[in-house]
Amino acid sequence: MEPRRFIHVLSGPRQVGKSTIVKQVLQEIDIPYLFATADNVPSDNTTWIVETWATARARMQLSQASEYLLVIDEVHKIDNWSEAVKKEWDMDTFNDVPLKVVLLGSSRLLLKDGLTESLAGRFEIIKMTHWSYSEMRDAFGFNLNQYVFYGGYPGGSALTNDFKRWQRYIKDSIITPAIERDVLSTKTVYKPVLMRQLFDLGCVYSGKELSLNKMLGQLQDAGNVTTLANYLTTLDESRLLCGMQKYANDTARKYNSVPKLMVYNTALLSAQAGVTFEKAFAEPSVWGRWVESAVGAYLLNQADVNGFKIYYWRERNDEVDFVVEYNKECVSIEVKSGKHTENEGLSKFKSRFNPKHTLIVGSGGIALEEFLTFDIVKLF
Repeated sequence: MEPRRFIHVLSGPRQVGKSTIVKQVLQEIDIPYLFATADNVPSDNTTWIVETWATARARMQLSQASEYLLVIDEVHKIDNWSEAVKKEWDMDTFNDVPLKVVLLGSSRLLLKDGLTESLAGRFEIIKMTHWSYSEMRDAFGFNLNQYVFYGGYPGGSALTNDFKRWQRYIKDSIITPAIERDVLSTKTVYKPVLMRQLFDLGCVYSGKELSLNKMLGQLQDAGNVTTLANYLTTLDESRLLCGMQKYANDTARKYNSVPKLMVYNTALLSAQAGVTFEKAFAEPSVWGRWVESAVGAYLLNQADVNGFKIYYWRERNDEVDFVVEYNKECVSIEVKSGKHTENEGLSKFKSRFNPKHTLIVGSGGIALEEFLTFDIVKLF
């Protein structure tokens, strides 16, 4: 293992296996460790982190270990956790105590806020994304169409033979906690009902462009465009739902465009749409939106790790489903799966923006199964 240098923070969406992977790593390493979870600790018990840290120091001293590992799960559930972590970490740094630290939690937003507020310069983030097609295939035997519909939540993999049960699991165990515990407990949300309605609407419209004004017209709770835009940004930060902007040469045009809604995991689309796999797959135009959402989700999760940006492009009736921008270069991607007829978008985009690559995914191009295993960075 490398020397003690940073606090390592495992960050990712809810229910993607952060705790599981840490426990597997702990079983394989030789360094002694203490694994503690704040899951059932009262949030106002601010001394819990201090006491846990002291226990790790004592164990390291008693075992005369040259280094020790402290892993704290669900650390964000403790009030002012980042201040306590900062104090203990700085104390060990000053006293040359070789205690290494790993933090993880189910709320990406709470971790992010604590890190940026108190622990600047002291941490390194290890990002985990929603499970990819190859991961769900290798771990649970998913075929391509199963993955497109049921997405990448490992906990729901055993329930796919019962759609209603699977749907309840996604809504009750993933969506509700993600919105009510993670988002609403982190951000100042004055209209929580509006936030939830926006999420539900956004999932159902995944793969479609929808202006903020039109969204307001379909939502029951009163609000304004600014509020809606802020809530959409929060859902994006939570890696649940993204409002992709239109690609343009200048920043102002990008961020004033009509957003194209896209889920980070197609399970969210399937659970909210309420359409069974059999019905969705039987209708090419419907299935095409699921396929496009699967491609979009893959690109968004790749972007989260690698730091590139995802857009769409449209001029009148010409469109490009996705534009990937990285290091001032771009790649245009069009998904063909029964939803398109003739579209000159790729050729017009190419003549206007000169992309590094132009790709078709699906009919007449790269097979969907192949694309969903690509390392997108290699295109640049």
